[in-house]
Amino acid sequence: MSPSSAFPRLSAVPGTGAELDQVLGLTSSEPVWRLPADAYRAEAAQRQYRPEWTWAAWGPDGRVLARALWWGQGDSAHPLALDCLAVADDVPAVDRASLAAALLDAGHAAFLEAGADAPPLYNLMKLPGGWREDPAHVAAVAWRQEAARRAGLTVEVERLQFEWTPEAPLPAAPERLVFSPEPDDEAFLAAMRRVAEGTLDAHTLESEAAHGPEATARESLEFYLDRPGKREWWRLAHTPDGALAGLAIPSATPYARNVGYLGVVPELRGRGYVGEILAAITRFHAADGAERVTATTDLGNHPMAAAFARAGYTSTEVRLIFSAPVHPG
Repeated sequence: MSPSSAFPRLSAVPGTGAELDQVLGLTSSEPVWRLPADAYRAEAAQRQYRPEWTWAAWGPDGRVLARALWWGQGDSAHPLALDCLAVADDVPAVDRASLAAALLDAGHAAFLEAGADAPPLYNLMKLPGGWREDPAHVAAVAWRQEAARRAGLTVEVERLQFEWTPEAPLPAAPERLVFSPEPDDEAFLAAMRRVAEGTLDAHTLESEAAHGPEATARESLEFYLDRPGKREWWRLAHTPDGALAGLAIPSATPYARNVGYLGVVPELRGRGYVGEILAAITRFHAADGAERVTATTDLGNHPMAAAFARAGYTSTEVRLIFSAPVHPG
């Protein structure tokens, strides 16, 4: 029986043993990034990958035809993102999307049954900047796009990943803004509502359309409170006369320091304040010994991308983010 005619078993994979070895040993000649087995095992030890989040499609002969590896933080109740989706080379190209979609559907159903509010997003990482000019990349992305859509992840956003390292010059210290800590979360919530006005961020726009500005700002607040970064890092930015200019929320991921959340209030945009806020975040991380500071912005957010470039950040990869639509209510 060929891989295209049947895949009788779609299942989570035991945390140890021969089945996991088979799943981690799946190879593919496609140029899309795949999680190395040693990286999986190292992060599984931190509970960032787990048996119940590791799924595979098995052929009738016991071979692994596809794998889907979902990731979360060590204390996450449910997976946060699909990190790696791969199909064996001998699965015909016309069947890859349907096989992968079936695998995602099975995983999503299990996560929802376990109490997740929505299917995790799919983070297709480490695409080169010119991936659309390479037929091999285009083909590898195409069936993944289709699989994501069939599995209900119909919202697609292309994001640019940036990175600052100490090899780059430090951006100049801010001269026109005053940064101050603020222990009151409600003050940051109010600032988040203000800087979200007129935003170019696709997720914020979608969330505001479904839930409104207040709920969207609160979602962002709770998201950053749950990150590995510390609450005491957060700062509000004011002009010398005391007017709110924006906010700076330096953050972190399990892998590196992160720019996190920043923004400028609408009436003060166009004056270069976003560069001062980004400089403050970058200099804070650098002073704390960070060897790498990561950041992302939507492909269409040209002002933010330009600000990263001016601050010495390098564009390192493109990511395609597939997620389920945000429904009102």
